Amino acid sequence: MIAPTDVTDFVPVQRDPSGTSVITQYDMHAVEDAGLLKFDFLGLKNLSVLGDAVERVRVRSGEMVDIENIPLDDSKVFGMLKHGDTESVFQLGGSGMTRYLKELEPSSVHDINAMVALYRPGPMESIPAYIARKHNPALVTYLDPRLKEILDRSYGIITYQDDVLLIAVKLGGYSWLQADELRRAMGKKIPEVMMAEKEKLVNGFIEYGKLPRAKAEAIWKLIEPFAAYGFGKAHAASYGRVAYQTAYMKAHYPTDYMAAVLSADSGDTEKVAEHVAECERIGIKVWPPDINESFQTFTAVAEGAIRFGLSSIKNFGESSATAIIEERSKGGKFKSIGDFLSRVPQNLVNRRALEALIKSGVFDSFEKRGTLMGNIEKILAFGKDAMGAPEGQDSLFGASLVSTPVIILEETPPASREEMLAWEKELLGIYVSGHPLDKFSESLKQYQGSIRMAKSEERNGYPLVVAGVIESIKPILTKKGDRMGFITISDKESSIETVAFPEVFKASREALEIGRCVLLKGKLSKRNGESSILIEKVKGL
Repeated sequence: MIAPTDVTDFVPVQRDPSGTSVITQYDMHAVEDAGLLKFDFLGLKNLSVLGDAVERVRVRSGEMVDIENIPLDDSKVFGMLKHGDTESVFQLGGSGMTRYLKELEPSSVHDINAMVALYRPGPMESIPAYIARKHNPALVTYLDPRLKEILDRSYGIITYQDDVLLIAVKLGGYSWLQADELRRAMGKKIPEVMMAEKEKLVNGFIEYGKLPRAKAEAIWKLIEPFAAYGFGKAHAASYGRVAYQTAYMKAHYPTDYMAAVLSADSGDTEKVAEHVAECERIGIKVWPPDINESFQTFTAVAEGAIRFGLSSIKNFGESSATAIIEERSKGGKFKSIGDFLSRVPQNLVNRRALEALIKSGVFDSFEKRGTLMGNIEKILAFGKDAMGAPEGQDSLFGASLVSTPVIILEETPPASREEMLAWEKELLGIYVSGHPLDKFSESLKQYQGSIRMAKSEERNGYPLVVAGVIESIKPILTKKGDRMGFITISDKESSIETVAFPEVFKASREALEIGRCVLLKGKLSKRNGESSILIEKVKGL
C-alpha cells in the first residue's frame, strides 16, 4: 500500500496474526476507495525454475546462459510451440492452450503475449478470430477506423485491458482518471457497477466519439468479455517473457530444464508423473535414485538422463541424504554396499531407511533388489559390525586395513517385476523403471484416451474409455443398502476418481482389485471444477 503521506492518514492499521507485519484493517477494494495505491507482489515458482535450470547448465557443461538476453526470434522455440510441445512450459501447457498454439503457429513473442492474455474465461471467445486473422490479414476489420491505431498489432482483436482503456479515452472521451475508474470497476466483477459503466461509456461513444448507437453498443459487446478477466498488457508481456524463456530452456537444454522442473514439483506426485511422462516423450530417461549419482533433488547425470534425488525417497530423511552426499564428496564413490555401510553412520541408515534405499533402486549398480532384500538381516548385522570396528585398525602384519568391505550374500529368489514396480510406487510415488500397463501396450493401442486427456476435457457427460491401475477402492452403502464404490485409478501421467454405482459395482466385483490393470468405459462428470468418471463397464486386463 502506497500513500502520499502516512498510511494511517487514510486507513486504520494493525499487526498481522504473527505480529511481524503491519496490515490494513480494510479489504482490497476498500483501500483503493480510501485513496491508497495497491500493489500485489506474488512469488512465481517458474522464476526459480529458470534460475535453477541456468545454474544446472553451468555446473554440468560450464556454459553460461544469459537468460535475460536470449534471442526473442529463436526458430527452435517457435518450432517447438507450433508442434504443441508445451508441457512443462510456463502458461503454455494444457490441452486447450496447446491446441490453440498449434493452430496459431506463433512466430513472435507478441503472439505468445496475446495467447497468455486471451486464454481465460471471456476473452477466450476471441482466440479463433485472432488465429484466423493472423493467417489471413484480409479478415482484419475495425468497427471504427480509430480502432486501428489501438488494435493493429492484435489483428483488430481487443486483447488487453489497456486496449479497453485506450478505447474509452480515444472514442469515449474518458479522462485517464475516469479510465482508471473503469479499470477498477472491471476488476471488481460487480454486475451492477459494470451496467453503470456500460451506460456511461456507450453515451461517451455516441456524444464524444460521434458513433451511432448500434455501433457504440457493438463496441461495448467487444469490451464486455474483459469485464472480469482482462489482462494488463504489462502483465501479459511479463508472463509471456517468462513463458518464452522456459520454452527456450526446454528447446535448447531439455535435460537440465526438466530436472529443474521435476525438482520444483517434487512434492506433488501428480505433477512429477506428468513431467516424467513428458521426459519419456521427448527422449529423456528418468532413472531411479543411485547411491553414486543422485543428489538431494532430481539431477541431470548425462544428456538425456535424469536421476531421482535421494530426498524423493519416502522413509528416508533429508539429513541422511545430506550425510551420504557429503561422505561421497569427501571419500569418493561407494564401491559396494559393504563400503557404504562402513562409511555411513548406522543411526542414519536404520532398517526402515535401508529397506527404502534398496527397494527404490539406490543400490542397483551393486546388486539386485531381491537379493539385497533377501539378505537384509545379514546386511544390517554387517553395518553394525562395520561401524563398531576401531578406525584405522591394523592387521597382524601392522599394515592398515584399506580393502573394501565385502558382504557375502546368499542366493535368494529375484524380486518379480511387479514387486519392484510396487516398491517404486510406494517409495517414489510413481512407477519409474516401467509401468504395470506396459505389458498391455499392444492391446491398448486402439484406445487413444488417457486420464490426463479425460481431466482436461470440459464437456460434461463426454464418453470415455481409459486404462489404468486401481490405486484404491472405497465401498459405501446407498440409502437403499446397496453397495457402490469410489475407485481411484492411475496411468503413467495422472490419476482420477471413478464412481461405480450399485449395478456396475456388483457386475465388476472380480475385476475390482487394488493393483489390477483395468479398462474403464464411462462418462466424464464435472462438478465444482473436479473431474471424475461415472463407470458403465469395467474390464480386467
